[in-house]
Amino acid sequence: MVLAFAAACGGQESPATDKPAPPTGTEAAPRELPQGGEPVTLDPADFTNQVDNPYWPMAPGSRWVYRESDAEGAKLRVEVTVTSKKKMIMGIDALVVHDVVSEDGQLVEDTDDWYAQDSDGNVWYLGEDTKEYEHGKVKSTEGSWEAGVDGAQAGIILPADPMPGMKYRQEYYEGEAEDAGEILSLDAKATVPYGAFDHLLQTKDRRRSSPT
Repeated sequence: MVLAFAAACGGQESPATDKPAPPTGTEAAPRELPQGGEPVTLDPADFTNQVDNPYWPMAPGSRWVYRESDAEGAKLRVEVTVTSKKKMIMGIDALVVHDVVSEDGQLVEDTDDWYAQDSDGNVWYLGEDTKEYEHGKVKSTEGSWEAGVDGAQAGIILPADPMPGMKYRQEYYEGEAEDAGEILSLDAKATVPYGAFDHLLQTKDRRRSSPT
């Protein structure tokens, strides 16, 4: 799956300088992006109480609606809403984002995703509670996971400073949720019913069963 994000904030142009200031030696090294099933240790004190990454700011009350097709060609409606709810995961106050997928007005999937942003600006994916429906009844909860439970590991959904070629784990729960992502471009273009956009962040999402 290939996705594109539009930067949602503007800013003033910074004055040019002849050369960057030399490092002071006090800057913290950027966090390495997690890969595969490698364990990661997260410090709750290193996380903020909001998600404001410019490529996907998650202000409570924000809502997005998408149209997409599944592997069988069915036309789906996906509604994503940022709630004001929080869930404590590994000592981190994660933001709850509610996803509802429907087909011809019938509920197909209902999911709560849990996100949190660290002080560098990386947006972490800490798990999901997902339910698939058939004829109005829960058919499966496969794909649900929570970081820190039963070996599940948090992943990155959006790096703080994305660059083409970056690869990273999005989620890891062995045999259940092993998606990965890659940054393809910072200057992609797309035209959708809402309008035409450029200077987009384009990513490629890969499921475990897909070729590397």
